[in-house]
Amino acid sequence: MTRFVPATIDELREAIAAALAAEEPVEIVAGGSKCGLGRPLQTPHTLDLSRLSGVREYQPSELVLTAGAATPLAEIDRLLAENGQMLAFEPPDWGALLGAGGARPTLGGVITCNLAGPRRVKAGAARDHFLGFRGVSGRGEVFKAGGKVVKNVTGYDLCKLLAGSYGTLAALEEVTVKVLPRPETVSTVMLGGIAPDAAVRLMAAALGSPLEVSGAAYLPKGYGPNVSPRGVVLRVEGPAPSVAFRREALRDHFAAAVSSIFDDDESAALWCALGEAAPVSQPAGRAVWRVSVAPSRGAEVAEAVAGALDADWFLDWGGGLVWLAIAEHGDAGATQIRAAIKGADGRGTGHASLIRGSVGLRRAVPVFEPQPAALAALSRRVKDGFDPRHILNPGRMVEGV
Repeated sequence: MTRFVPATIDELREAIAAALAAEEPVEIVAGGSKCGLGRPLQTPHTLDLSRLSGVREYQPSELVLTAGAATPLAEIDRLLAENGQMLAFEPPDWGALLGAGGARPTLGGVITCNLAGPRRVKAGAARDHFLGFRGVSGRGEVFKAGGKVVKNVTGYDLCKLLAGSYGTLAALEEVTVKVLPRPETVSTVMLGGIAPDAAVRLMAAALGSPLEVSGAAYLPKGYGPNVSPRGVVLRVEGPAPSVAFRREALRDHFAAAVSSIFDDDESAALWCALGEAAPVSQPAGRAVWRVSVAPSRGAEVAEAVAGALDADWFLDWGGGLVWLAIAEHGDAGATQIRAAIKGADGRGTGHASLIRGSVGLRRAVPVFEPQPAALAALSRRVKDGFDPRHILNPGRMVEGV
């Protein structure tokens, strides 16, 4: 097995051109924290991007940062914190969840997987903060898209296409993202003893209010010493006076259910754990699914699966994101989960992704939601356009593509 470790864009192009000439696929890695995400690969070569690292341009006043794709998120977070800023999409670290706790998540990794944490309900997905990039396609061609300004106009928004492509279309060498001011203070209001269907309605009301709630989650079994069973947690962030006013407004509105309030470090630790799916990450041998549905259906889908299987679950994104942990028997709940998404009338929409599972399970079941025939054909055409010989992470998302 050959390991290519390019240090420049030219070396990256040469490595991909060599793989293309030999028609031998490569697996793209950087920090290594997400090697267990997606379908397992069997490739003769590894394309290690770890040397394509470092912040290259940062303009705090312009709210823009450009860095090598393999720059560790921890390095970026430290730099932004020094300037009172942050990556607003709250990228989660799934290293522990995927059994790669010693690996380092990178900027390019979270962008190509389009990963966002609990703040997605307010700030949007990773792709919404992805301004531009430079990379090499499976044709061995260097190309770039977007720009280094927030107000940028492009003919084709390739950033949206590359975000969530899991390295199957191109290897990113440089990434430009939008950054935002870091909140001065954070507070979380917990409401206890809430039934699942009521929790969904409560979170919708909070997110729809003028109180600018930036996180809304429901934990039926509670979590840690702070969140009691059947607890709804609501987060508000910003200047201290504003947070105090909005926290008290939430307390007054939900007075009968408010059981505790926690602030700053305690609050930050909770939302970090929710982004990392910590409430369902143990024991390590269970399959973990991430299900996206309309927020109003989150509890319905979770309870339907839990009624058929022994499953632990919690809701994030106001009910729009369902985390499920299920024992690895049979297809580890794939059939039941996808049936629950469709609902009794077969008209429900959404998608389920297997985030953690054994190699055998990830080979046996669709890791990502199967696409309708027309959409699958379009996806193949896009793959063929960027990577005609299918040498970049082949099969990571769909078998044979």
